[in-house]
This record gives sequence, structure tokens and C-alpha cells, in this order.
Amino acid sequence: MSLKERDKKHIWHPLTQHKLHPETTAIIKASGCILTDENENEYIDAIASWYTCMYGHCNPHITHRVSEQMQQLDQVVFSGFTHEPAVQLSEALIAILPDNQNKIFFSDNGSTSVEIGIKMALQYHFNNNDQRNVLIAFEDGFHGDTFGAMSVSGLSVYNGPFEEFFLDVKRIPTPNGKNHDFILKALEAIIANHNVAGFVYEPLVQGAAAMKMHDAKDLEAILRFCKSNQIITVADEVMTGFGKTGKYFASDHMESKPDIICLSKALTAGLLPMAITSCSQEIYNAFYSDEISKGLFHGHTYSANPLACTAALAGIELLRSDDIQTHIHRIIRSHKQFAKHIQEHPKVASVRQTGIIFALDIDIKMERYGNLRDKLFNFFMDNGVCLRPLGNTIYILAPYVISDEQLQKVYRVIEEALDNL
Repeated sequence: MSLKERDKKHIWHPLTQHKLHPETTAIIKASGCILTDENENEYIDAIASWYTCMYGHCNPHITHRVSEQMQQLDQVVFSGFTHEPAVQLSEALIAILPDNQNKIFFSDNGSTSVEIGIKMALQYHFNNNDQRNVLIAFEDGFHGDTFGAMSVSGLSVYNGPFEEFFLDVKRIPTPNGKNHDFILKALEAIIANHNVAGFVYEPLVQGAAAMKMHDAKDLEAILRFCKSNQIITVADEVMTGFGKTGKYFASDHMESKPDIICLSKALTAGLLPMAITSCSQEIYNAFYSDEISKGLFHGHTYSANPLACTAALAGIELLRSDDIQTHIHRIIRSHKQFAKHIQEHPKVASVRQTGIIFALDIDIKMERYGNLRDKLFNFFMDNGVCLRPLGNTIYILAPYVISDEQLQKVYRVIEEALDNL
């Protein structure tokens, strides 16, 4: 029996309506940008497996380091204990994070990193005897699947059954270059009528909202408004972090730095699950007290797992290398050339790019998980490219190590798909 047939017996996949999508592709190995299935078919992973494997699958620099670490220390409880990989990682992260970040809190996935960021923002005010219970978030945002993260997300396709249980969140539009004054007036109205604790946002690119992009200048104005009103700013960089926007973090494009930053996905280069919520010294100080109840009582069994920390350290070394930085700028240039070419296609409504993140909208209305979207996905896979359209949006977010030849094939297959619509 094939691997995908065995899969059907017991496995419930994420984001899947199994009655409508009974088939899966069984991957047996991966290397660099290539995924190989059980029939030896190869696919270019043009989305880095949900933006995680940015240095390529099974990168030998990372796997070698983790292999060495697992011979020495595999796991130890992180409450009351510490270890070298965690300390080294904290030092390496602080060296590349925005300069106001000073403390690192470990967890295990992107949703949880946001959950912790929300708890930090709410409890910061609580510990300072300032009762604030409302959050602000962008429309169409996505921050994860735990209840706090769902609360600040705006995609009801995911959240519908749970909305009556959510935190109190007020939404503002994402800036589009024309609604600057409207957004600031909306913010003024919100704080006039509510006790706002924090603003949770995806900086520059809203991933699940089909790579919806906004510019740094508009976001800067929102952040300054929040800071002038003691609203804690929580940047969800789970998707955008570690080089994807052309800088180490999307927050580096703004002068106003977030109070709290949420990290996961590319943090460990796709090798092991881990997340981090970083914060400024000011945030941490609100929890530093003789009163035990003012502590942040949140923890995970695998917090700061030594193997995951080691993978993250090796990934940061690669990120800071001249080689990877050269690859990033090469991909940015290539995307710009492709954008100029493909925007003239009659089926293309618009194109956009931030760093190595490229997206185009097809001039046909499609459901997020509809039949036409599925046909596009299948066309890409049949032609050896793994791309997952979001509704009528096709996006590329490939590993930094993708070759020019592989990248040109991705472009070519996208154009062929448009020609066949």
C-alpha cells in the first residue's frame, strides 16, 4: 500500500476538508529546494514549506550542528535550568533584532508566540495598575490558531465558529497610501471610547491575507500614534522575520520599533519547532517584582529545546553570511524583472513585491479554497513546482538558495498557468 493510502486511514491534515480533498502527496526526502515524492517525482519548493526552510531543506551546516548537539544534551526542563544553546541563541538574536529588544521568551510555535505577546501587553498594564482590556489589529490579519491569536486575526474563514469567545479587538484598515488620515481618526475614536492595551500587527506583509502589502511610512505613523498613547506594539514577524523583506526583520524598515516581537517559522530553518517572543527591557521590568503574581506564568514542556536552539543558531550564522545575503539580493533583482514582464499579461490584475516575497493577483475572482484554485495548485505540482495559491493570488517565497535556473522554471510555470486559464 502506498504511503498516501496509508495516510488516509488515520491522519487529519491541517486546513483540509477531507471530503473535498481526499488526496495528499507523500514526500519521502528533501534537499535544497527540491522535494521528492514516493514515486520519485521532484518539485521545486517555491514556498519554502510555509516560509520555514529558508536556507534549503536538510542544510548540512544546520543538520551537522544539531547532530553534534544531540550527542551532548537533547532536552532539559527550562524552568529553573538553562543551557549553552539557549544562552548563545539569546545573544545571537539580540545582536540582530531591533536595538530596543532585550529579553527572549521561548515557546514552541508561531501562534503561541503571538499568544504570549498578547499576554505580555495585557499584563504589562495590569501589573502597572492600569486596567486595559482592548486590543487593536489590522483587518484581514492572521496571527495563528490559539484563542488570543485568533482574536486578533481577521480572517473569518478560519475563525467563524469561535468568535463569540474572543478577546475584545477593534480593527483598523491596513494602510494603502490613501487612507492615512482615516486610519488615524479611527485610532483616535477607538482610544477615546476604549482602554486599549496593545496593537498587534504583521509589519509590511500580511501573509494569509494573500500577501497583502503596505509601506513602511504609513505603518510608522500608526506605530508613533500607539507609542504616544502608551499602547504596546506587538509585531508578528513569524512570517516576515529572518531576511524575507530584504532586512533581517520587517521592523527594521521603520524608525519606531515594536515593544514586542513574535518569531517562529524560519527561526529554526524549518528543522525543528520553536518560537520566541522578544521584548524591550521596559516590558520585562513590569513583570520583575517581589510579588510572585506579577510574573509571566506561561510555559511549555519543550521551551528552549537545546536541539531547536542549535538549529536556530546555525540558521542565524547562515543568515548573516555574505553568501546568503548575496542570494537574497539576487532573488530580489530577479523578482523585479519578472514583475515587469508578467504585469503585462492579460490575466494579471496586479503584482507586488517586498524583499523576496512576490505576489500577483489573477484577474479572475476565485474562492480561497475553490475549484479553480485547486486546478492551479495541481497544474503547478504536475509541472514540478510547489506553489499554494491563496484565492486568486499566486505568490513566491522560495528558499534563499534557489538557483537562477530553478527560479526561472517557477516563473515559466506560473506564466504557463496564466496562459491556460
